[in-house]
Amino acid sequence: MTVRNVIIIGSGPAGLTAAIYAARGGQDPLVIEGFQAGGQLMTTTEVENFPGFKDGVMGPDLMMELRAQAERFGTELLTLDVTKVELDGDIKKVWVDETLYEAKTVIISTGASANLLGLKNESRLMGRGVSTCATCDGFFFRDKTIAVIGGGDSAMEEATFLTRFAQKVYVIHRRQGFRSSQIMLEKAKNNPKIEFVLDTVVEDVIGAEGVEAIALKNVQTNEQSQLPLDGMFVAIGHTPNTKLFIGQVDVDSGGYIITSSDKTHLSATSLPGVFACGDVQDSHYRQAITAAGSGCTAALDAQHYLEG
Repeated sequence: MTVRNVIIIGSGPAGLTAAIYAARGGQDPLVIEGFQAGGQLMTTTEVENFPGFKDGVMGPDLMMELRAQAERFGTELLTLDVTKVELDGDIKKVWVDETLYEAKTVIISTGASANLLGLKNESRLMGRGVSTCATCDGFFFRDKTIAVIGGGDSAMEEATFLTRFAQKVYVIHRRQGFRSSQIMLEKAKNNPKIEFVLDTVVEDVIGAEGVEAIALKNVQTNEQSQLPLDGMFVAIGHTPNTKLFIGQVDVDSGGYIITSSDKTHLSATSLPGVFACGDVQDSHYRQAITAAGSGCTAALDAQHYLEG
């Protein structure tokens, strides 16, 4: 069996950028991209904040361009899911069902998944009024009426950010109490564009081609109502896709892979020869461009490790 130099697990902006750099560095990387290849951008419509596209670009189109660029430099791609890994030792082992692949280094770029409400029409209207990223999509809601669902710091931060664009922002929360810090909560409460709707849950999203309203239920009175809207932002957190790696590399309390504070190897994990990039280790920024940048870092760190 051939022992490869680099195996990259995951194929979002981080994984494919890592592949581009590794391939151009002569490392002949294998990207095991998964059945749902391309990451969260595959469920996004227009992306206007990725450098180099002055008129914007559709999320899937951007990922296809990155994929083709990685292939152009010699990256091998496998559209299957990794089922098991053994990352300790000099040779890392990665299984796809019963097939074993071995490498001297592994780059983990499996991303994170936005937590959703599980509503009937939520996924259908994703990218058509439903969003999980205010920074990505807020611009599209200029002078619109929108809602943010959640009660943590992320919800308060997104609601406050969205007031730069929207004329009205509702914060829908199922309780009276909040998980957010007091300073973030007060900032949102003091914003005249934000109105809180408490003790309330969203039962469904209403709309044919885009969001037109949301169906609400008061958990105290069971009263049902509809709130006309142009968009809904779900801000109830993200879950890093780290299940495969728990117990092998160190993760923080949220399950995100911990990478080094050593400025010479920023993407290094707790295991030599194992690196991580993108949303799987970034719980804060979660942007395509920061993921791509960290993918570059991981590829260069892996190359330095191999040279050493």
